[in-house]
Amino acid sequence: MVPSATRPGPRQMALDLALPESLSRDDFLAAPCNETALTLVDGWPDWPAKVVALVGPPGSGKSHLGAIWADIAGARRLAARDLAGTSPAEALATGALLLEDAGPRTSEVALFHLLNSAREEDAFVLMTAREAPVSWGTGLKDLASRLRAMPVVAVAEPEDGLLRAVLVKLFADRQLVVDAEIVEFLARRMERSLDAARRLVGELDREALETGRRLTRPLAAQVLDRVMQPNLI
Repeated sequence: MVPSATRPGPRQMALDLALPESLSRDDFLAAPCNETALTLVDGWPDWPAKVVALVGPPGSGKSHLGAIWADIAGARRLAARDLAGTSPAEALATGALLLEDAGPRTSEVALFHLLNSAREEDAFVLMTAREAPVSWGTGLKDLASRLRAMPVVAVAEPEDGLLRAVLVKLFADRQLVVDAEIVEFLARRMERSLDAARRLVGELDREALETGRRLTRPLAAQVLDRVMQPNLI
């Protein structure tokens, strides 16, 4: 493989020593795009229904909000892909369940039984998903009616202000000092998601360590182009 012209000089192996991301309430960055969802979580158990769907694009903060609620409610956390292998009684053992990453591929039969059991046991369920459940196109009529009746709270894509704040926090978590100009440059050009912010900061940290370069705007532009257009490298 021919070395890239944009990566001159020897490279050294970089170890990712960033601390695990905190999913506590204190570390959640509130913004207009997540205000309604945060109000729902903070307002538990005074909910419009016992079963609620939290919907938003990847990286919008659904997992963080779900983790906050699970901690408050003492809820069990269960990936939707594992729902078919878990009995409703086990899933609802604490009286509250966080069902994560539900969608059209979630077992319809298992979900139907779960919702029925939640109604019978008067249990709470917070279900995170990328799209509103009503759009999943289920073939079970009884399940479809339950999904249509389910309240949906949406989390929108982050705006510039939130992206800037997240970038600053992610750099600080890695003990990196970055000029405000670089944060502004990245926030205006990057993909509008918190997942993209995490990938971008991680790659910037790795590139700086491997090449011994400072975190400058040219380096930020180089890494941004690589992270946002992975199929072009």
